[in-house]
Amino acid sequence: MARTKVHELREGSKADLSTYLKDNKAELALPRVAKVTGGAPNKLSKIKVVRKSIAQKQNSALREAYKNKKFLPLDLRPKKTRAIRRMLTKHQASLKTEREKNKEMYYPIRKYAIKV
Repeated sequence: MARTKVHELREGSKADLSTYLKDNKAELALPRVAKVTGGAPNKLSKIKVVRKSIAQKQNSALREAYKNKKFLPLDLRPKKTRAIRRMLTKHQASLKTEREKNKEMYYPIRKYAIKV
């Protein structure tokens, strides 16, 4: 079995994808039995391909389930760097405390015009 492309999985309907997943899990059982009984090496190399395609399918299904949700599971979030992940959003950085608001209201920035 060849590795599945992600765009093919995204185009499929839910029923198609569930049957595809069942087929892959059934197909995975055969090489595992061959591994235990000491089967052919070509069957053993097939285990990795089938496992990857199953994982890919489950991952795309999770992405679809959490598409418009506020919070995502950790493995679906963008990796980036730790510092970037902890950085304030633009909205959070622009917020002002009550004290800052009052200070701006009582002491506005003064504008001076210089006569030449």
